[in-house]
Amino acid sequence: MIAVLLTACHQQQGIYFPTATGCLEEAETALANDSIRLGETLLRKAIHLAEASEDWHTNYIAHQRLAEALSESNPKEALQLMKQALNIYEQHPDNEHNYVILLDYAGTYAAQVAYSKEGTYDEALDYIHRAYSIAKKSQMNDMMCQTLTSLANIAWAKKDYHQALEYAHQAERAATDDLRPGVLQVLGRSYLSLNMTDSAETAYRKIRPGDDVHMAYIVQSNLAKIALRRMGARQVEDSVVEAFEKAEDFYYKALEQKDEYYQKTLRQEIENQQLEYNSKMYARTLIIIIVALLFVISAMLLVVRYRMQAQRQEKRQLQQETEHQKALLYQANEVVAFLKNFVLERMEVMKKLNQNGNSLIYLSTHEWNEIERTLNAIDNNSFAKLREQYPQMQEDDIRLCILTRLGISNRNIGNIYCITISAVQHRKLKLKKEVFGETNPNITLEQILKS
Repeated sequence: MIAVLLTACHQQQGIYFPTATGCLEEAETALANDSIRLGETLLRKAIHLAEASEDWHTNYIAHQRLAEALSESNPKEALQLMKQALNIYEQHPDNEHNYVILLDYAGTYAAQVAYSKEGTYDEALDYIHRAYSIAKKSQMNDMMCQTLTSLANIAWAKKDYHQALEYAHQAERAATDDLRPGVLQVLGRSYLSLNMTDSAETAYRKIRPGDDVHMAYIVQSNLAKIALRRMGARQVEDSVVEAFEKAEDFYYKALEQKDEYYQKTLRQEIENQQLEYNSKMYARTLIIIIVALLFVISAMLLVVRYRMQAQRQEKRQLQQETEHQKALLYQANEVVAFLKNFVLERMEVMKKLNQNGNSLIYLSTHEWNEIERTLNAIDNNSFAKLREQYPQMQEDDIRLCILTRLGISNRNIGNIYCITISAVQHRKLKLKKEVFGETNPNITLEQILKS
């Protein structure tokens, strides 16, 4: 056994020495997992290693990524980092497409600084116009779209909404699938600033957020504001904006807690690496005596025990994090449900639908359209999807579904259709079976529509 240990000690120890490229890759992985502070730490380390090894490509890319990470919390430092990245690139150019990206980012951060300090946008416009000229000359459609979107954002910040619309339309013509949501976002925002609610709603409905939770939040919050603006509820609109801002605060607090978890994981990994390195050094130094064998075995047992404890602790932390995330999601769902009910309760037509007594209730075509459009705006386009999925449904069936979804009593539904309560119940049962194909008596039409 001693001979085997001697052979192992003379083999390469496999100690990890980080490189600039490796740190950059680790930083991008951390940022992809919303671990901002860990990503910043690794990016600063990547910059230091790249400067020491004269790896200029990794150097300016690391400056760019660090500027992106700091753009929300410290736009001034982000702008300085982008200027350093441009300076490195211009001394060691390697890819013109990257040059356009650097110019566009520099212009964006210069605009953020100007917006926060209410200063001039000349520097920002200079960077982005340079980027657009290069992109147009080299026929880089994706960067033409990106730079035009940046120009539209600056025009919007300057409150030149017509100019913002013009740039956004140009960007939309050159947009690729991955850039289109961002273009449509600034297009909808410009329409909304000009109080062109129909055009704004069309732009936001074209956005397909997919798995992007933050983009879905932007779309739904703006559709809700559009619905309220059509109702003339400006004060309610302000309350909705405030509520959505609170929900967004919950989201960012969750990201901060997730970031802290990754920081703890990083420290744990560093400690484990240090323990492993120390164990190998002890084995290398004391292997000449037989007592070293017992020492190595004891050290290995301690490491195993420590790792088991660390795994149990990590599992407990993960469970706590999961429970916290569930609580935040529940709070956000409560806010959204409150806002939906708040919007519906203040519609004049709802007062008519919920009136007491047995008198006939009549709704005009305009009132029916208003109810359906409001439900689509606050309920993820549910009835537009219903019409698309069940084209065979009659208009009366659609309206019965709307009344059911709103929770209108069977008595009032009967007053609308001039039929008895039992006839209403029969129509619901028939609709549930013949249209939705549901035969389970324990599942109601209300449950089908909510799902």
